[in-house]
Amino acid sequence: MAKRRRRRYLADGAARWMVRAGGGGVVIALTLIFVYLFSEVFPLLRGASLDEVGTIQTSSLGEGRGVVLGLERYGEIGMRYTDAGELEFFGLETGELLQRTVLELPEGVSITSIGQGEPRSRLVAFGLSDGTAVILKHDSELNFPEEGVREVIPAPDFPLGSEPLVVDPEGRALRAIAVQQARDDVGVAAQMGDGSMTLVRFRVRTGFLTGEREVQRQHWDLPRHEADLTHLELSANLWNLIGTDEAGDLIYWDIARPTQALLRDRVRVASSPERITELAFLNGTFSVVLGTSEGRLSQWFLVRDESEDAGDNVFYLAEAREFTQHEGAITDIKPEYNRKGFVAVDDSGGLGIHYGTSSRTLAMEQISDQPLVAVEVSPVNNMILAEDASGLLHRFDLWNEHPESSLGALWNRVWYEGRSKPEFVWQASSGSDSFEPKYSMVPLTLGTLKAAFFAMLFAMPLAIAGAIYTAYFMTPKIRGVVKPTIEVMEALPTVILGFLAGLWLAPFLENHLPVVFTTLIGLPLSFLLIAFAYAQLPRSLRTRVPPGWEAVILLPVIGLVVWGMVELSPIIEIAFFNGSMRQWFTDVGITYDQRNALVVGIAMGFAVIPTIFSIAEDAVFTVPKHLTQGSLALGATPWQTVTRVVLLTASPGIFSAVMIGFGRAVGETMIVLMATGNSPVLNFNIFEGMRTLSANIAVELPETAVNSTHFRILFLAGLVLFAMTFVVNTIAEIVRQRLRARYSNL
Repeated sequence: MAKRRRRRYLADGAARWMVRAGGGGVVIALTLIFVYLFSEVFPLLRGASLDEVGTIQTSSLGEGRGVVLGLERYGEIGMRYTDAGELEFFGLETGELLQRTVLELPEGVSITSIGQGEPRSRLVAFGLSDGTAVILKHDSELNFPEEGVREVIPAPDFPLGSEPLVVDPEGRALRAIAVQQARDDVGVAAQMGDGSMTLVRFRVRTGFLTGEREVQRQHWDLPRHEADLTHLELSANLWNLIGTDEAGDLIYWDIARPTQALLRDRVRVASSPERITELAFLNGTFSVVLGTSEGRLSQWFLVRDESEDAGDNVFYLAEAREFTQHEGAITDIKPEYNRKGFVAVDDSGGLGIHYGTSSRTLAMEQISDQPLVAVEVSPVNNMILAEDASGLLHRFDLWNEHPESSLGALWNRVWYEGRSKPEFVWQASSGSDSFEPKYSMVPLTLGTLKAAFFAMLFAMPLAIAGAIYTAYFMTPKIRGVVKPTIEVMEALPTVILGFLAGLWLAPFLENHLPVVFTTLIGLPLSFLLIAFAYAQLPRSLRTRVPPGWEAVILLPVIGLVVWGMVELSPIIEIAFFNGSMRQWFTDVGITYDQRNALVVGIAMGFAVIPTIFSIAEDAVFTVPKHLTQGSLALGATPWQTVTRVVLLTASPGIFSAVMIGFGRAVGETMIVLMATGNSPVLNFNIFEGMRTLSANIAVELPETAVNSTHFRILFLAGLVLFAMTFVVNTIAEIVRQRLRARYSNL
């Protein structure tokens, strides 16, 4: 006996430590999962950082003052335009002048304006005092002098020829100029000295046999502007012209039809003594950023006018957002090549890195004690080059990997380019290089809750009511068949349920839509009628049905009622919905998608029912017999015993079943992928689809670039899903413990 007791103590101790180790292991595993997810998400919270790696004295390059800077993607060569009409290529490491291109201007002709195209075009236009312009392109080429050695060499180009191009046939000086590449055309817009405005499109034709280049010219007069323009910018499609004047106005010309060009809008942005000092299109040329003499930076959109008296494609200027104010007047704004960010410098020597979509100011650095006059950001966003008034070029290494994300952009409404108001939108990618990623987590989170809500709405009544009847009223023989059968359903792969829901259930419901509503009404009414009829039968007949077998009577009733509702569906549609209930929904303004939340709720409900049923049935069945027998002995009916004793005692277990089922519904992936349109809409319409967090991860993670912003935001979606289930389960456990403590004295 002593040996047996020692063995028992050892076994108990071993079991106790195994349970502790298992529990601790679960906690450690959950902690590690959280730490890993957070480590992938944490870089999204970082701002930008600058590290100065060197300076170059421009006196070794030339005498002119830098007005436009350039960088190539490999970070070996810098470009610099000067106000003297020079393009200088220099080594970023050594500062050595590699090549200089000088504009050959006619005698007595001077440069009166300078305009720069979209960063991708690398075009710079010099407006001249005789109404002509020269367009220069700063580019580079790769050379491989020997195996394994890469060399970046300067490749300046005059895409329209080195001779000045006629912009104003009357020879008036070009006060302000804008240039833009539009496929095969190069557009130039300019204001002349007397306020006249013009638009010119140049196209280069190359002879098939001779190889000679011919420049074709089209010219249109635009609505004049009396005030002197300080800046002028053309959109990439040459449909929009935006400028600023000395009065502090932001002006928009609609030039989509040059022969019918209109001055569409004019907004006062700065009032004296404040002036607009800089203007630049962001990537894609859908919005502009302007800076003022007070250091203010703001982003402006062209928003469609949706008023009744406005025609088609009529836009107006609207301020979308402002950024952190600089200490000095903004002297240059340079947009990023492939994102919606930009770099701004001011006359106090400050440099700011900003991003449009997320409305973030990622970094503000004081990099010089001299005013900064020009800035450039690398095409791959890893380097910044800035020139100050003393002629010193500052070169910085840049870390700015995830500017698109912020708490506001992820969880608040964001005003995206091309939209009329701030919205919640998820659209991570597009076929356009100028696309603005939209990473709102709200549609995905709401879609997850929407799918789980409709699944639970379908599953809870069936599973809980079935569990109560099976555990308390059903005969043991039938229970021995029903309970294992439903539990086996849990092993059915959800991909099969999703497949059936998408390819069979969704078209069936679309073609028999009234069945959804008639069945919800018809089945309960038929049950009540059968129960009433059964109660009216003679006692001698009712006693022939053994207790617990009454449910068998309902099986043919269910089949007949559902079959009857399906057959009546076309008649109901003809009688009440003009032949099509779906079209009737559309006519009254209710969107109906074939794969919608109703389909997902039914399919996912079938996946959740076994979980809720099994746990709830065990909770009801394990209610101590002395409680139910005592209740019946005191004169309570079986129904009173169930509602006042059994349910209260089993409530902790039933609540746990519901929460576990909810967790299963929240994390479900395949059914949502296959049974819904997977569109991230923001509503609770049961006839529209949704996109859930888990489905979004499954769809987009295999196609995103590793460590990109999109990649990390998908990890954030996983972290949100993890936190959501953790919070729900924690609340469920607290409620369950309180229910257990409250009813443990029964």
